[in-house]
This record gives sequence, C-alpha cells and structure tokens, in this order.
Amino acid sequence: MATESGKSFARRDRLLEIEKKVRGWWDEKDVFRAEPCEGTPKPGEKFFGNFPFPYMNGFLHLGHAFSLSKLEFAAAFHRLNGANVLLPFGFHCTGMPIKASADKLAREIQKFGNPPVFPKEAESVELQPEPEDANSGMPPDKFKGKKSKAVSKSGGQMFQWEIMRSVGLSDVEIAEFQKPEKWLTYFPPLAMEDLKDFGLGCDWRRSFITTDMNPYFDSFVQWQMRKLKDMGKIVKDKRYTVYSPLDDQPCADHDRASGEGVQPQDYTLIKMEVMPPFPPKFKALEGRKVFLAAATLRPETMYGQTNAWVLPEGKYGAFEVNDTDVFILTERAALNLAYQGFSKTPKQPSCLAELTGYDLIGLPLKSPLSFNKVLKAKPAFREKFGVKDEWVVPFEIVPIINIPEFGDKAAEKVCLDLKIKSQNEKEKLAEAKRLTYLKGFTDGTMLVGECSGMKVQEAKSLIRTKLIETGEAVMYSEPEKRVMSRSGDECVVALTDQWYLTYDDLEWKKLAEECLSQMNLYSDETKHGFEHTLGWLNRWACSRSFGLGTRIPWDPEFLVESLSDSTIYMAYYTVAHFLHNEDMYGNNKTHRIRPEEMTDDVWNFIFCDGSYPKSSKIEPSILNKMKQEFTYWYPFDLRVSGKDLIQNHLTFSIFNHTAIMAKHHWPRGFRCNGHIMLNSEKMSKSTGNFRTLRQSIDEFSADATRFSLADAGDGVDDAKLCI
Repeated sequence: MATESGKSFARRDRLLEIEKKVRGWWDEKDVFRAEPCEGTPKPGEKFFGNFPFPYMNGFLHLGHAFSLSKLEFAAAFHRLNGANVLLPFGFHCTGMPIKASADKLAREIQKFGNPPVFPKEAESVELQPEPEDANSGMPPDKFKGKKSKAVSKSGGQMFQWEIMRSVGLSDVEIAEFQKPEKWLTYFPPLAMEDLKDFGLGCDWRRSFITTDMNPYFDSFVQWQMRKLKDMGKIVKDKRYTVYSPLDDQPCADHDRASGEGVQPQDYTLIKMEVMPPFPPKFKALEGRKVFLAAATLRPETMYGQTNAWVLPEGKYGAFEVNDTDVFILTERAALNLAYQGFSKTPKQPSCLAELTGYDLIGLPLKSPLSFNKVLKAKPAFREKFGVKDEWVVPFEIVPIINIPEFGDKAAEKVCLDLKIKSQNEKEKLAEAKRLTYLKGFTDGTMLVGECSGMKVQEAKSLIRTKLIETGEAVMYSEPEKRVMSRSGDECVVALTDQWYLTYDDLEWKKLAEECLSQMNLYSDETKHGFEHTLGWLNRWACSRSFGLGTRIPWDPEFLVESLSDSTIYMAYYTVAHFLHNEDMYGNNKTHRIRPEEMTDDVWNFIFCDGSYPKSSKIEPSILNKMKQEFTYWYPFDLRVSGKDLIQNHLTFSIFNHTAIMAKHHWPRGFRCNGHIMLNSEKMSKSTGNFRTLRQSIDEFSADATRFSLADAGDGVDDAKLCI
C-alpha cells in the first residue's frame, strides 16, 4: 500500500498480517493457559509475574506498555526455559476519576441539553492527545493521524462532551457515559483487545475488574478489610490528610491531577499578639485578640526572635478562628486552618478585614518565648518603607543555640564567612542555610529556657508541646507542594476523622523491612526508594466518601480507597477463573460458586491456611482446587511497575502481605523502571507528544513496538523511545 506521498507501508502491513495469523494459532492452542502441576514447584519450575492493573478511565498508552514489556519479556524467557508460567491481567476501576467524569458529563447535559449546545462565547482551543490519567478521563487516542479538533472550553477546562466526541464517539454513545457503569463496560474490553494485539502472553480467563460491580472481587476486598481491622491494623482516628475541598474528601495519589506523593507538612503556628492601640485599618477587630500567625518548623528558635517580617506587597487578611481570636495571615493559610478546626464556621474562612503588608509595618507585637518583649514587624529597607531606626536598631543577636564549628551566633558567623551583605544574595543565603540549618538541629545544644543544655532535636518537641498547651501556638499543616485534584481544585490539608491503616506501627514496619530484605529488587535505587518510603510512611487514610469501589463493611457510608483495595489482589488471580467463568465482571454463567458463598472462612481457607470451612456449600473438590492453585502459584515471583508506585502501592503491598499472608507467601521480587520519554521529551497532552498502545500497533506493528520498548532502556532512569 502506498500513500499519496508515495511512501509504502507494505512491509508493515505484512507484519500485521503475520501477527494476526500467529495470534490465531495462540488462541487455537490456548498456549498461555496456566494450570498448576501436582505438588510444590521446585525453584525455577514455575514463574508467576504480574503488573499493577491500569486505571480504566481511558485507553492504554506507551507508558503502560513500557513497564508491561519488562514483565512480558521475563515471562517469555522463563517459558522458553521450561517453566510453568502464569501472567494474568486485571483492570482497575476503583476511585473517583470515572465518577467525576461521568458527573461532569451529566452536568453539561443538564445545563446545555442532549446533545448539548455549548455557548458561542466559549473559547476554542486546539485539542491535543493527553495521557490516560488526565483530568478529562478520556484521552483522544483514536486520532490515528487525524488532525486535532477544536473544542469548547468552560472555566479553563474542556467540556467533557467535546472531549469524548473528539475520540470518535457519536452523540448517542456519549450520552450513555453519564452512568459510571458505562465506563466500566466500555474501556476494559478495548484494553484487553489492545493487549492481545500487542502479543501479551496472558491467561485471560483470570481477568477481572474492581468495584462492587464484580461481586466476587467485592467480597475479596471486604474480607481483607475485616481481617485487617480484626488484627488492629485499621483504626479510626483524626489525622492530617491532603484533602479536596471541591470533592469534600481526602485526595490520595490516584485522585490527583498533580502532586502525587506530596504529604502534609506539619508546622507550629506561632501566635504573635498585636498590642493595642490598634491602627484605623483594624477598626473591625476592636474587642478581639489579634495575632500575627507565623508558621515555623523550628519553634525552639523563638527565644532569639527580634523582629517579624512581612511582604510589603503581600495580601493578608484578618480571619476569625473562634469567638475571640483573630489570625492575620494569607487566604491560603486561612483555608487550610478552616479544614483543621480553626474557623468560626467549619471549612469556611471568615475574613473580617483585607490587609496588605504595608498595613502591618510597625505593629507592636508580643511574641512567645522571645526575650525581646515588644517586637516590630519590618521589611528589609527602612527608608523605603518608613521603618524607624528605634524599631530595629536596639535589638542585638540573642545567643540561644551552640553549634559546633559555628558557635552561639551561627547566622552572624556564616554571613561573615560568606561575605553576605544583602538579602538579595540568594545563592549565598541558600548556602548559609545549608551549612547551618540541619547541623543546628542535629548537633546544636540549647543555651536558654527550660531546655537549656538539651540537644535541639530533643528540645524541639518539648517546646512545641509547651507552646500549644499554653495557647501561644497551634498545630498547622499544609501540603508540602501544590496538589491539584482531578476535579480541578487546589488541595488543602484537613484534620479528618476517618479510617486509617496503621502503617506507622513499629512492629508492622519491622515485618515490612524483613520482607523487603528478602526480595529481589534488581537495583540499589529501587531498594533505597523502598527504604526511604518505609522511613516516612505514616497512617494512611483508607476510606473515601465519593467515587467507585467496595463499601467499608462495618461502615458502609464510606468506600475503600483506591490504593487500599489493591494491596494483595495478586492472590485473587490464582482463583479468579473458578469464580468468573472467563467473565471479567463476575457474571458466572454456571453458578458453580455464588458470590455470597465466598465467606471469610472460605477466603481464609484458601489464602491463610485456615481450617476447612465445613459449613460452606461450595463443592469440596472446587474448594480444594482453589487452595491448590494459590499454594502452587504463590508467592508471586515478580511484579513490574513504574518507579512512582514505590511510594504508595508497592510499599502497601509489602505491608499487607506481611499482615495477612504466611511468610512463605510473601512477595519475592519487584522490578521498577523509569518513565518513558517519547522522542526525548516527556509524554504530554499539551505538546501532542503522546501515543496510545493502539496507535503504535496500527502505525508500526506490535513487533516493531516491542522492539522499540526493549531498546528504550533499563533501570530506573527515564527511558527514551523514538518513533
């Protein structure tokens, strides 16, 4: 076949024909059907590899294919060496992106009609291909060389209807996607077809989708949640959590458009009281206690405070935190505080006066712990901003911490050593902080106060506790970096009362460390990534109030969070074909096992060496076969994933396996890879530098795609793929 430009695709088309014929042979012979042998397999006799099931709000892309290719090649290698190989594949539908996209579509139809007629004033933009996890939930990956279409925009976001129309769906079809269930029945079968055409050597009998749409997997998740709760691994508690105000629920990694891995950063919010008389701009605050609220990571340094600094051009506000107290701070900080219990109305900041930094210059303050009883807020340049000399000149440096090598006036010494003369010397100031900040915390000794003579790292928590107990400070938290939810709002940190997995439990953490030490991780970088995650991982919010999934069995108001239903599901692959009868949705046509028959006793018998469930109505032969399958294939030998899942999913998998499974069933290997760089650039919807798996197969063939992925790179560094 030749195009108008004269370029021939005959060789590629011949490859596609051969691939189709070979896939026919594979299907006819059922070559990837995996059956256990009798007895316990010896080392090397079996290989069970798996891959984190992709989220089904769109089509599979080359990023998925790159990670998956590592598993596919390993499975083929072991198969060629005579091993009995199991490679299954599932589809993840839990969480909020599908529900959010369906709801967005429904709102557009309600507002603009069916099919909708969008306002003419809507801005036209060029639609670019976007990744599977994009906020739209619907990547335009059916372009196949077509030019991008212009679509309408509303509030800076594309209309969901136009996005779906751009991928080739008709108006009649699009209307059906108002129901989340449509997404679940539309995308997984297409993903399966793409993977078959890719040549994945998969036992498709074991495939499944998540959520309560699949009653068998729903039962499996409920069992493991009850088991973890009975073991004391799930508790209800108030914790600081990254939170979406728009969705009104915690925003976990899978719920975020950006900011994956970002955690709450805890601060001590120092209350510096504004001393009367108040200036005219503060008239609305008369009769209240007014505080400049400043967040610090180092409350023990308050002993040496001489001044408070403000941004002259900065925008501040006076916000009610209760009936008597008013905090002066930024709107963003006030919003975070409102979700942490410090606002007149929960979750709603109440601003009594809008202020700028200029309005704060010269305010007399009374600051906790400071030896200087009256302080002055000031900018850098006195003359420019009208700062009087007597406000700042009398205050000398107060020695409060002694640091080896830097003495008791570390800031003064390092500024002299580096010849720093101006606050504009940013690079030198950053170096000064690097030299003294951490060393002051780890090696410094307090010289003043009740903790005099104590190491700084010991004194910090004691001083913070005292300040909070005396009402001179409050706990405050905000995201380490900016986090955007998939619904399009900037997240805050909220103090929420909900269900948590106790990943901070020291005994549980020791088991996770033991498991990690026995695993094949293939690279030092991967090992260090896990060790780092184990170091900081705290309690994890495992419940949600919005989205799709399994209900918390003892508290059905909540759903199991999308990362928390995905920790040991690899075990489910070993028995899924007994339950589903080759149907990923759990539609068991033979009804040999009904969902309600998969009781906790049955799951415990299969996966946890529990006693035989004598009261079960399931045929004993089937029960014993399911247990045999699990015992034969488990533990899994390899799980391949992108490196970004080390900080959540993969580490959670280690924790939950050690809690639920016997030691001889703990995971044996995780292999992590970097992200794919397409044509030396990051795959991105905004640049159009993007390919779905289907596009690549149709344009280049499956074999060419596989060769390119194999040649793209190994290790955890980002790989380069040229097409």
